[in-house]
Amino acid sequence: MTKACSNAMAAAIAGAAIALMPAAEALGQDAFPTRPVRLVNPYAPGGSVDLVGRAVASGVTEIWGQQVIVDNRPGAGTTIGTEVVTRAEPDGYTMLCNSSAIAIMPSMYKNLRFDPLRDLQPIVQVAASEQLLAVHPGLPAKNVKELIALAKSKPGEITAAASSIGSSTHLNMELFKSMAGVDILIVPYKGGGPAITDLMGGQVKVFFNSANAFLPLMKAGRVRVLATTGAQRAAYAPDVPTVAEAGVPGYHASNWFGVYGPKGLPPAIAQKWNQAVNQYLRTPQAQAHFGKSYMRIVGGSIEEFSAHHESETARWAKVIKTAGIEAQ
Repeated sequence: MTKACSNAMAAAIAGAAIALMPAAEALGQDAFPTRPVRLVNPYAPGGSVDLVGRAVASGVTEIWGQQVIVDNRPGAGTTIGTEVVTRAEPDGYTMLCNSSAIAIMPSMYKNLRFDPLRDLQPIVQVAASEQLLAVHPGLPAKNVKELIALAKSKPGEITAAASSIGSSTHLNMELFKSMAGVDILIVPYKGGGPAITDLMGGQVKVFFNSANAFLPLMKAGRVRVLATTGAQRAAYAPDVPTVAEAGVPGYHASNWFGVYGPKGLPPAIAQKWNQAVNQYLRTPQAQAHFGKSYMRIVGGSIEEFSAHHESETARWAKVIKTAGIEAQ
């Protein structure tokens, strides 16, 4: 064989190998997953994100026949676990389940080593839940309009609890103050439990918190629920008006939960994740699981969740700036 023939053959083999590379990559993506998958939860076990993440992991495991394992990585306001995923190989085997805190994070931390919008690939919004606006039964306000009137007559005197600075319980109240034009004194706590105890005791008068926390207390007469933060009335409390319809037009806020992957995730794998989660969310098991937790199923496309994440990030950045909350 001549040298020219040898070179031509080598070039042809190399060209064929290069041509086959995309096909091989596509085949690998079609076969995904071929080993256990890790779904990182940046919170400690037992909370709302754990409830969502473990349900998704179980549902997708059943669909794929390949185990999805929840990996709890709590700490530093969820930044530790979230950063694990931003630095992971974008192959679909290390994913993230997080809450709407991910849209608040960029405005609350000065030295964040990643940008959720830049470094994560939204996959699907799984579920959402609204909070309830409750007051101490002794407060002379039977509805939202009366609460606003009372706050305007006593600027800075009515106290509202926040489970922590920058939490949804805090920012929902800041949004309420801004949109209602009232001056309410926010008292930060180290968790929702102590805040609820003080609300029942009358040390604070107002608090936004979950239906899980307030519905039993409302039925027992320990707190008075005035409204829900949703855009529509909640199915579990149809007689409770929204904040918007009760006196603050345009007000709405929800805690939402979603799945993310690292930026650079191949589109085929991102779609495979999206389709599997949506398939699970349509099952009776998912309907029952989220319903009893006072959550509503969302689902939808990658594009819809990406747009929601971007708009929520901008929205809460504006609320935080208006309230003068300093980044930590």
